[in-house]
Amino acid sequence: MLIIAAIGASVAMMTAVAAEGPEARGADRQRPAAETDGNRIDELVFGKLKELGIEPSALCSDAVFLRRVYLDVIGTLPAPRDVRGFLADKSPDKRSALIDELLERDEFADYWAMKWCDILRVKSELPSNLWPNAVQAYHRWIRTAIRDNMPYDRFARELLTSSGSNFRVPQVNFYRAVGQKKPQEIADVVALTFMGARTKSWNAGRRAGMAGLFAKVGYKTTAEWKEEIVYFDPAGELLNPTTGKPQAPVLPDGTEAALSAADDPRVAFADWLVAPENPWFARCIVNRIWFWLLGRGIIHEVDDIRPDNPPQNPELLAWLEKELVGQAFDLKHIYRLILNSRTYQLSAEHTPENIDDEVNFSHYTVRRLGAEVLIDAICQITGTTESYTSRIPEPHTFIPANQRSIALADGSISSPFLETFGRPPRDTGYASERNNDSSPAQRLHLLNSTHIHQKIRTSRKLGQLIKRAGRRPQIVRALYITILSRRPTAAEEKVALAYLQSDGLNRREGAIDLAWALLNTKEFMFRH
Repeated sequence: MLIIAAIGASVAMMTAVAAEGPEARGADRQRPAAETDGNRIDELVFGKLKELGIEPSALCSDAVFLRRVYLDVIGTLPAPRDVRGFLADKSPDKRSALIDELLERDEFADYWAMKWCDILRVKSELPSNLWPNAVQAYHRWIRTAIRDNMPYDRFARELLTSSGSNFRVPQVNFYRAVGQKKPQEIADVVALTFMGARTKSWNAGRRAGMAGLFAKVGYKTTAEWKEEIVYFDPAGELLNPTTGKPQAPVLPDGTEAALSAADDPRVAFADWLVAPENPWFARCIVNRIWFWLLGRGIIHEVDDIRPDNPPQNPELLAWLEKELVGQAFDLKHIYRLILNSRTYQLSAEHTPENIDDEVNFSHYTVRRLGAEVLIDAICQITGTTESYTSRIPEPHTFIPANQRSIALADGSISSPFLETFGRPPRDTGYASERNNDSSPAQRLHLLNSTHIHQKIRTSRKLGQLIKRAGRRPQIVRALYITILSRRPTAAEEKVALAYLQSDGLNRREGAIDLAWALLNTKEFMFRH
């Protein structure tokens, strides 16, 4: 859609105002954030901020919290009725109640399965060795584990120790998603996934010892097309590249695994990994969850944990680890702790004291919506669907028209929008594969593409909203709640009404222009 002269200064002004963020325009603020309410996370975060002389931002408004927690927990915008209901609710515990509700929604399993599929490289064909039907089975297992809140130690153990058909035992696809299926590459993937460690920074002996733990992972085909069995192969061995002799399996802490010929080294590694005293396992996952919810890890990058990359707040990380172990590896317990903290609920607006702070969590980190979340939000608002394609011509790559992007199982199934907006290719499992940086191509796509233009112009859902709302002031309010999950300020409503009442502009055309303008604001495109 081209910006035409008829829109002129009114829409430009409206867009600029909306881009400031709702709290900058006087939305309801909460009390100062330095009060901790006994939350240990806040005591540790605010305690360090006090030592550093950094003042935290105020708490975010209810409207900002509502949108933020929906996007961070279920990757989905709140429906207008949910916005109105939450803003009208005067209960003092309504934020906690909403967090509990969202953690039980189906979209929670969809959204967090998507994140795990990025880490586990769930994708058909190259560079992984997964077939489309195995991808579907693998994704279903991951999503079910998240939906049922499978204890994280069991989740890891099943991925590491399972044997069987890649079609009938979905967990074994963890080993098939490794490109070369060699012991060293398997060890590298295991360390990255469950320890947050990049083994290429280890010395050669330590790397070889870790690889020895996976020398007996065997693979064999069957008569069924594209089926493969992953199994414990007692005859498997890895030769040490320095000595030329069989490499003994050595745990990452330097302990040689004492195993008989009948023992599967994968089990020994899993036992060591999920032990409560393990220094990597719980640390890695609580750090990832913190990163996913707050935009930066306590150790950053989250998959580069090493002695010379220390945590920003060691006490905070250690406490979260202890909580996870103490609660039998219940990941939802960690989500609740973080989401209910005042640290998570801080405003994204800087103060003069914390404007230069990027690492101490003195304010919420503004970041662009992920590609899948953004297109799902646009489709939700307009009531439209997306078309996806795959280079893999299999029946299992068929995608129904109403499929949401966050629920796509297969990384090989994509769209031009997802490619443009930085969806990860799922080639390496690194967090950095996902690119949420903004680019001119993205801005042009939202502003000027036929794709977005058609979604807005032909939207029956927006047409029905305009018809139901009736008068222009009600239309403005309905569009703001639908798109930005909040009511317009008086200044915004005045600007929007002035445009909608322009000579020669009918009510529907004016409302569609307003919807387009709001979809192109930073407030819509970013989580804040």
